[in-house]
Amino acid sequence: MRNHAGTVAKVVHLTSVHPPFDVRIFHKECRSIARAGYDITLIAPHVRDEIIEGVRLKAIASPSGRLDRMVRGAWRVCREALRQDADLFHFHDPELMPVGLLLRLKGKIVVYDAHEDVLADVAFKHYIPKTLQRPLARLINLFENLSSRCFSARVAATEPIGRRFVFRTGRTVVISNYPSSENESFAPAKPWAERSTSVAYVGVLSADRCIHEIVRAMTLLPKHSPVTLNLAGTFSPARLREQITGRDGWEHVRLHGKIGRPQIAQLLSDVRAGLVVVRPEPNYMECAPNKLFEYMQAGIPVIASDFPGFRRIVNETRCGLLVNPLDPREIADSIAYLVNHPEEAEQMGLRGREAVKARLNWASEERKLLDLYDWLFESRGPVRAQGRRARGSESGRGTEFKAGT
Repeated sequence: MRNHAGTVAKVVHLTSVHPPFDVRIFHKECRSIARAGYDITLIAPHVRDEIIEGVRLKAIASPSGRLDRMVRGAWRVCREALRQDADLFHFHDPELMPVGLLLRLKGKIVVYDAHEDVLADVAFKHYIPKTLQRPLARLINLFENLSSRCFSARVAATEPIGRRFVFRTGRTVVISNYPSSENESFAPAKPWAERSTSVAYVGVLSADRCIHEIVRAMTLLPKHSPVTLNLAGTFSPARLREQITGRDGWEHVRLHGKIGRPQIAQLLSDVRAGLVVVRPEPNYMECAPNKLFEYMQAGIPVIASDFPGFRRIVNETRCGLLVNPLDPREIADSIAYLVNHPEEAEQMGLRGREAVKARLNWASEERKLLDLYDWLFESRGPVRAQGRRARGSESGRGTEFKAGT
């Protein structure tokens, strides 16, 4: 892709919050942009500068804490972004709103990528005093709403988030967290009968992700049940580990800690279900997280919270069971059902995998992202695009903008 001057268009993605190899930011968006022919740089907390799969990683110092991240981390990102002098900047964190506004004042194309509902998210942050949660959430929501009107475009991870940004300026497009179809490492590797009698949860181990309820559920399985719970992730906050490891049910747990994607794929190839249960907080009611689709791609049935976001996927594809996430008994009964009905569990897993293969995959979302970039560059002036028309003809679907007039 070339800009109006005829040179390769330079795109910079910005984050002060996410790790450099975040699934959505690096593995999906940045790699897609690199394959499309853009000059792509990702500014993120990392140990060194390097180039991986066509993406130039520009490292900033990792923050020493939350306050350091929001103040000095944002400043580090801003300073490096100004040095890059790109054609288009795409940022992923609400705390980088001031950076985005500064870049807009300098005449740059700026895209805001909203991963979460800020109003709902801030209102339930455990580290914010309860008396301040809702007032602070409203203030941040107002700032996000006003600032977003100034940006060239908005990207939203879900439809409900996208509906919050229906403005008369720019465009808003929903780009879902569907998995990359090329990630065949998540393909089922073992026949069902040869799998261990175990289930898995992959992700942050925290109270809002129902770690207490999940571990408690293990004590409610039949007395001599051989089922093991595999946990892959880190505790948040770290002190939670001491509380959980001393509880009844921990004897049935195998803790893997934080592991890489190849190890996650290997783990999922050996279990009989994947857990994605979260508490009924506003930010989770409409969510559809990466791990849901990765479980489906791995060909294992899911046990998910009975919320609208999960319900749409699970009921439509018939790929698992829905539970009350606050009821350990329901979680335990669902685990027992899938273990005791292997043929049905295998079919659920296969249906989920087929759904990902056929339509719930990154290919369709990649087209939306690249079409959005095409539109942004074309609105600036003549663009000599490499492969843009070919992408449009292959998709047969057209651009899927959800808002904007």
